[in-house]
Amino acid sequence: MCAAFNCSTAVMQRQHFARLRSSRTVYSGVLNMAKGFGFALGPKMINKKSLLVPRKISPKLPIPANIKKPPYGDSGVFPPWGDMPQIQGSEGMKRMRASGKLAAQVLQYAGSIVKPGVTTDEIDRAVHKMIVENGAYPSPLNYGGFPKSVCTSVNECVCHGIPDDRPLEEGDIVNIDVTVYLNGYHGDTSSMFLVGPVSDEAKKLCEVTKHALDEAIKICKEGVPYREIGSIINGIADQHKFGVIRDYVGHGVGQQFHSAPTISHFRNNSSGTMKLWQTFTIEPMLVQGSTKCKTWKDKWTVVTEDGGLAAQYEHTILITPDGAEILTKL
Repeated sequence: MCAAFNCSTAVMQRQHFARLRSSRTVYSGVLNMAKGFGFALGPKMINKKSLLVPRKISPKLPIPANIKKPPYGDSGVFPPWGDMPQIQGSEGMKRMRASGKLAAQVLQYAGSIVKPGVTTDEIDRAVHKMIVENGAYPSPLNYGGFPKSVCTSVNECVCHGIPDDRPLEEGDIVNIDVTVYLNGYHGDTSSMFLVGPVSDEAKKLCEVTKHALDEAIKICKEGVPYREIGSIINGIADQHKFGVIRDYVGHGVGQQFHSAPTISHFRNNSSGTMKLWQTFTIEPMLVQGSTKCKTWKDKWTVVTEDGGLAAQYEHTILITPDGAEILTKL
């Protein structure tokens, strides 16, 4: 689950634009009317599918009494961002491998039920059930009040999509972002899934985003500056004329859900280098058009301002003497 670059980011200030995107029909009608009076209104919508709209969200699912909860599990607060990298000892590495493996297994299962007609709420229920049956807690649940056990981001949704009653449609692309809290450690991963046949552009966006993540992981090892991750990802995105989201980042992960370092996926001049036995996520978000985003009134759902499709892939990695071990890969 990606973290906001800054809680006061401009993304959070764009919520007033949400009413403009209630549907493509409404948007087009208003835009044509504005043009008739000689005005320009908002960005050009480039996604050919109907834009997302808020839907019905079912109640939070219960957590069995025997499941260990993270500190925010009952309170629903936003935990403070840890200011130190999370360096693992032998026991920490063992537990991180276990939580990463479970997260990967849950993600694989969630992807297996993606098909036209299935709602993202059904995916959430399946994910929740599998996580708690394995003795773990679904990390997104009640994190800052987030109402679901997984994030499902469809089409133009960049991240933090809340599962709801919208059935998936043929041609959709959906990111499923799974994090589990097992034996006191978080394992975090996400992947794109195609709903039936999709457009060539949508498929290419997903393929390029995954390639960017894979190539970024390859350069990770002790002593490498974190900023090299952004250079690799931004370079690949540029080659294919895709944009890189700047407002949401990778992060340290372990006993804390989110901590230093901040992993920017675009070219940057940030300081800091990778440490031996450190765990963190890399989770690039690439988009078709503008990298400007807006957040719905639910304060979670982040969508592209121009309606362009978005894709994201994520892994949790461990820095070892040999480079990077992917903890969330089966």
